[in-house]
Amino acid sequence: MKRPYNFSAGPAAMPQEVLTQAADEMLDWPDASGKRCGMGVMEMSHRGHEFLSIYAQAEADLRELLAVPANFQILFMQGGGLAENAIVPLNLSALKKDASGRGRADFVVTGSWSEKSQQEAAKYCGNHLAASGKPEGFTRIPDAGTWKLSADASYVHICSNETINGVEFHTLPDLKALGSKAELVVDFSSHVASRGVDWSRVGLAFGGAQKNLGPAGLTLVVVREDLLGHALAICPSAFNYKTVADNQSMYNTPPTYAIYVAGLVFQWLKRQGGIAAMERANIAKAELLYQTIDGSGLYFNKVHTDCRSRMNVPFFLQDESLNDAFLAGAKEAGLLQLKGHKSVGGMRASIYNAIPLEGVQALCAYMQAFERSHG
Repeated sequence: MKRPYNFSAGPAAMPQEVLTQAADEMLDWPDASGKRCGMGVMEMSHRGHEFLSIYAQAEADLRELLAVPANFQILFMQGGGLAENAIVPLNLSALKKDASGRGRADFVVTGSWSEKSQQEAAKYCGNHLAASGKPEGFTRIPDAGTWKLSADASYVHICSNETINGVEFHTLPDLKALGSKAELVVDFSSHVASRGVDWSRVGLAFGGAQKNLGPAGLTLVVVREDLLGHALAICPSAFNYKTVADNQSMYNTPPTYAIYVAGLVFQWLKRQGGIAAMERANIAKAELLYQTIDGSGLYFNKVHTDCRSRMNVPFFLQDESLNDAFLAGAKEAGLLQLKGHKSVGGMRASIYNAIPLEGVQALCAYMQAFERSHG
């Protein structure tokens, strides 16, 4: 059976090898030696030696893949990126306090997700809009030299890839070079593991797993150890990063099956050649799709070329009355989930790690054929 290509923004396509292995192990998980244990992962105690071995391997593989330094903790949590919009200020906003005695954070708003982050954090700390791409319709990232950073901010929040708007920081900002002593907090939900991370510039990074790492339900937090232990008194224990770290992500029952499947994805990534190989493949896929859009008379992309996302490519048809016909034809051709987010309309192709070059080639061929018959 030839599977269709799934361009969903998340939950998203997963490597077929991973799904096949998970299916094979559903009822009876084998350990590293191949010995079957008589249980599926969903049935295991999270404190039993079987699951602890799964957890340890997943953590080690992820640390290797992302080159996470030893002084950073990797936390496997729940709640998704939206919950982290509250959990981060509950943990980090008190690193510094403003004149009123309240913690403060700066926000660089480059799309829908960072806008949500600022709105949520306002419930827990003072927050300041350092820069916004909204006046230009979230089609570019404001130049870092124009950011109005606070002297007393505990951290600066960015979303390094905006899933809805298709805007990506190709280089993380250097806050020290900008004269800020705040920590950089990065929501890297939609491009984690698609490229390397410069950890020297980051205090904390978080992301939901359901785009590039695995199934929904797992949230990854990578936090420098010296940032632990500063949570507000109102922070729930299960969301206190120090508590989670001290208990190896098992203060409460972790999302065991999601961690297991993510671990299979990590192993798959290693077999592909690691993050550097994935980045090269992602650049090739994105360049092909943008070339098809830019060379067309029917399709267009609004994002400035220097900050176009490699993961989420929104595009529009010059004649929007053709949208339904485009989507129907795409589905017939085995190209799924191309409808754009309801807040912006148009189309969107999410070309995460699990989408092969052949999938993007098939999409481009369909787009060109559709233009020939409808242009």
